[in-house]
Amino acid sequence: MLSSLLITLREGLEIALVIVIILAYLQRTDRADRRTQVWIGAALAALVCIVAGYAFHQLVGEFEGRWEQAIEGTLAFLAVGVLTWMIFWMRANARGIASELHGRIDDALDRSDFALITIAFIAVGREGFEAVLFLLGAETSSASGAEVVVGGLIGLGVAAVIGVLIHAGSDRIDIRAFFNWTGLLLILFAAGLFAKGVHEFRELFELEGAWYSSPVWEVTSGPFASGTLYDFLKGLFGWSADPERVRVAAYLAYLVPCLWFYFRDSSRSAQAPAATSTDAPAEVGVSA
Repeated sequence: MLSSLLITLREGLEIALVIVIILAYLQRTDRADRRTQVWIGAALAALVCIVAGYAFHQLVGEFEGRWEQAIEGTLAFLAVGVLTWMIFWMRANARGIASELHGRIDDALDRSDFALITIAFIAVGREGFEAVLFLLGAETSSASGAEVVVGGLIGLGVAAVIGVLIHAGSDRIDIRAFFNWTGLLLILFAAGLFAKGVHEFRELFELEGAWYSSPVWEVTSGPFASGTLYDFLKGLFGWSADPERVRVAAYLAYLVPCLWFYFRDSSRSAQAPAATSTDAPAEVGVSA
């Protein structure tokens, strides 16, 4: 549940920030009457993502055995790839999101009445499909479908509240710190997914060599073997009570370089002079 909450909180806030930027720009340029098109595009994107996610979930549930291992492993690797790209792309391009959206909005309003709907649909749909992919990965790696859905809904609810506060001009939310910390947690989550994918393909191809399939440790009782703490660590950080050597090696092979690049970029960002902007209300949510 916690992993799905983190995923939808992060993705939901990115969606909220995009919508806030669009609405604020329409308000400032005296085109607030076009806000309905934004909500139509966002609603359509949400509907498509929900339907696609449900359909794929049902499809995956029909497979068992080797097919299930192949699908879960592939899904984990896809989620890791998109998640990693999202974390580092957001860090590198966050400052330019607002200006890029402003240009697209101007072009859209000049072309047709439906172009703004398309912009909102694509912006929300991209984040929505990413969230669906990550939630599917969260379910196959740690939790039941019901727990994933509940955690996801809570995350979206919190993201919506934060989005409303940002739109209202609240200065109490440190969005930069939020993205920095959630980015770090998502790297840990992605490392667990990557290790899970390696584990699934090892089982799929029946690779049972003693040197890489033997467990590094075995915890047979206590909070690290079962229960609430175990579920929390497994769902969010990819913990296993008896991980094989190749799984631990895969976890570290992903985690160490990603953390190095992440903190390196953080130090560079901290040393860079703060950017100034005349569009402060729209930019408030995208500095990272």
